[in-house]
Amino acid sequence: MASLDDDGNWPHDGWRSQFLTSNQNTDNTIMNTLTETLIGPDKVMDVRSIPCSVKHGLIVQTFLQLAVGDHFILFNDHDPVPLRYQFAAQWPDTFTWEHLVNIPGEARVKITKLKMLGAPVEPVASACSGH
Repeated sequence: MASLDDDGNWPHDGWRSQFLTSNQNTDNTIMNTLTETLIGPDKVMDVRSIPCSVKHGLIVQTFLQLAVGDHFILFNDHDPVPLRYQFAAQWPDTFTWEHLVNIPGEARVKITKLKMLGAPVEPVASACSGH
């Protein structure tokens, strides 16, 4: 099952998958550094200024690195509904997704890891096209 982007469209080609896969496999140091600098002491990950072509990969990387029972708060300029569907498809029953704020122009979602992850059901391939 392929992921929808934030506009509800199916990805048109494999560039998203190739980008995310190559960054996760070959540039973990860069991704880890970006993730660490994005999350403040309040556990808020502000991704509003990050290009969508990179944003989803960083969010997924952050989730993958969480310890069981830990959480972060995703701060975005729109409700990341397709990302939630992607999490549910790839790692069912391993997280909670709690909207703290969901108004036009601002979304804050608390994402908590409930248990260890197995291999994803689908490859990580999604982006928020048009945002």
